[in-house]
Amino acid sequence: MSGAPPGSVLRQEDPAAAPPDRGRWISDWRPEDEGFWAETGKSVAQRNLVFSILSEHIGFSIWTVWSVLVLFMGPAYGISPADKFLLTSVPALVGSVLRIPYTFAVARFGGRNWTIFSAALLLVPTIAAAVVMQPGVSLTTLLVVAGLAGVGGGNFASSMANINAFYPDRAKGWALGLNAGGGNLGVAVVQLIGLLVLAVWGKEHPRYVLGIYLPLIILVCLGAALFMDNLAGVRNDKRGLRDVLKYSDTWFIALLYIGTFGSFIGFGFAFGQVLQIQFKSDFPTPIDAAYVTFLGPLVGSLIRPVGGRLADRFGGGPITFWNFVAMAAAGGAVLAASLEKSLPLFLVGFIALFVLSGIGNGSTYKMIPAVFRSKAEGKILAGADATTSWAQARRLSSALIGVAGAIGAFGGVLVNLAFRESFIDTKNGNAAYIAFIAFYALCFVVTYLVYIRGPRVKVES
Repeated sequence: MSGAPPGSVLRQEDPAAAPPDRGRWISDWRPEDEGFWAETGKSVAQRNLVFSILSEHIGFSIWTVWSVLVLFMGPAYGISPADKFLLTSVPALVGSVLRIPYTFAVARFGGRNWTIFSAALLLVPTIAAAVVMQPGVSLTTLLVVAGLAGVGGGNFASSMANINAFYPDRAKGWALGLNAGGGNLGVAVVQLIGLLVLAVWGKEHPRYVLGIYLPLIILVCLGAALFMDNLAGVRNDKRGLRDVLKYSDTWFIALLYIGTFGSFIGFGFAFGQVLQIQFKSDFPTPIDAAYVTFLGPLVGSLIRPVGGRLADRFGGGPITFWNFVAMAAAGGAVLAASLEKSLPLFLVGFIALFVLSGIGNGSTYKMIPAVFRSKAEGKILAGADATTSWAQARRLSSALIGVAGAIGAFGGVLVNLAFRESFIDTKNGNAAYIAFIAFYALCFVVTYLVYIRGPRVKVES
């Protein structure tokens, strides 16, 4: 991943116009000045990056903790498989809605201050879940508490916006890639912790998962308070967000990101439940499913930077196109495995979907600056001012990444609702798999027509 972060409609103002240093505020920040960066800036930025990754990682874990908690819900809870998919849809929905306001909060309150607050806020869904997780609790109560976990989804946007402000353009790709990858790994880690609890203490103790995270949240808050900084000269660029909504590319890219990140986070929520329902004889207990479910999010997170690197070499449009073709093929393998009740093929197909969604995350984001770079080049050739055109391209790229990040996260809701309706109507996930294949087909057709063959812009780098 490269460029600005999700929702990063932020700009760095002249340090001379910023207020003087106060507490943990930095008023003189010049990352594009190579001398300043080498002497002071790099070490400060790296320190903030480390604790930003830790905060975002815990945020992702709490956001997706209900993908683990539903595995502990045996018959005594009286919660149907369809309702479990509903439980994992709610935090995905709340997290997607919070991404834009969380980004604006960084400039309004300071990156360090907001990291402390947003990390501390994770205590609310964690403690609430620990209180209600017991047989006999109503579905309504569980839905409300699961919705609280959505605050963890907002942490991604604020964390990325904050790190974007610390790094110079030449180093943003690597820093933001580390930040995103470290955050996404939280999905796999919370499932590994769930596996540990199931293996050691059994399915009667879901509170132990939450108990493990309580001190981790507190440590993240302390780390942010002691070692992070606020940048005083950062301001929100709300106009950029409004302007980018006028471009049809915004909606095309958002559609593609639903297919990539939406698949990643949606499958991360649903994979364990799908295994237990479709292959109950192979996964009769939650621990049996937990041994497998963490693999998908793990490989999907680790491979995310590969998509960006491939897009650098071969072009964002071609990599995204072929990635969606491969996702449709992997979805076809999952459907065939479901029809034939072949567990090995099912696992291979589903893990492939995680891998490809990770690659697509990187390649789709790499398309965004290329789209607006191409538009800027066209304007300059037509006689427009180069400085103004390039500045507008950067603003629109930042804003589009924000919109795409928020809408893409909503794809996780659609995935879980598709599974819910499929299992209600047909007692299997086949209808959902067909819907996924059709959506991936739509995505590769759009990519080909608009960004490879089409007259609009060819995204070649």
